[in-house]
Amino acid sequence: MMQGMTRPGPWTALETGPDAAATASAQPADFAALLRRNGLYPGFPAHSAHPAGAAGAGGIPETQATTILAFKFAGGVLMAGDRRATAGHTVVFDRADKVIEIDRHSLMAIAGVPATAWEMARVLEHSFQFYRRTQLQEMSLDGKVRALSKLLRDNLSFVMQGVGVVVPLFATHDTVAGTPRLYFYDAMGAQFEAADYAVSGSGSPAVRSILYYANTWGGRPLRELDRRDALVIALRALDTAAETDTATGGVDRRGSVYPVVKIVNGEGISTLPDEELAEIFRTEVR
Repeated sequence: MMQGMTRPGPWTALETGPDAAATASAQPADFAALLRRNGLYPGFPAHSAHPAGAAGAGGIPETQATTILAFKFAGGVLMAGDRRATAGHTVVFDRADKVIEIDRHSLMAIAGVPATAWEMARVLEHSFQFYRRTQLQEMSLDGKVRALSKLLRDNLSFVMQGVGVVVPLFATHDTVAGTPRLYFYDAMGAQFEAADYAVSGSGSPAVRSILYYANTWGGRPLRELDRRDALVIALRALDTAAETDTATGGVDRRGSVYPVVKIVNGEGISTLPDEELAEIFRTEVR
């Protein structure tokens, strides 16, 4: 081959025509994007686009789950989530469980794509169980927190393609120190420990404002609330989010659909019954 000449690569074979150079420079240098532009990506049309939060790669709507919250109170960590799952402007399901038990002292709440989040929860559950059975002891707190970070980092390639975004919360009871711990993450796997509360999902701005107000000017900080007062705050926050965010589901009293609320502390995990939530919602919220 003569000096100065280059051998055609796989990109040259696909990108042809007068607009090939302009298209290549304007589009991301990503192999999946290249296949999609040429109509070779399975199931996706060429030159397809999708609005952020409305659809995944190729314009296919993704199911999304919101809104979740967690905060420390006198009885441990309370974690709650609404029940609605949406795809664009369509309500797909109104009984989704967004607060998942990972082991006897760990909870994970999901916001984002349920398919990816539920798979992450299953992997975490099996990882913790395998470690406990092979090492004859619980995985350390740092190990649990970093395990979820790794799953989020491993999912980054899908996030960059616009599919499979998950932004979870993780709560656990530190059996060594005897204290509740609460963490929130970004989509890339960065972990942050929350001092008092954490929120995620499309309704999170309203929920964060309520929790900040309650923690700062509510008479007692969140950490000093008893079980009932903590439930009142959580239900009021989710109800407010449902009023301002169409992706957040409200309470359906006729269908007995209430938020999922769980508490984790040194005694383990407890799930709040719908009867108790119904009574508090009727007397304290609406």
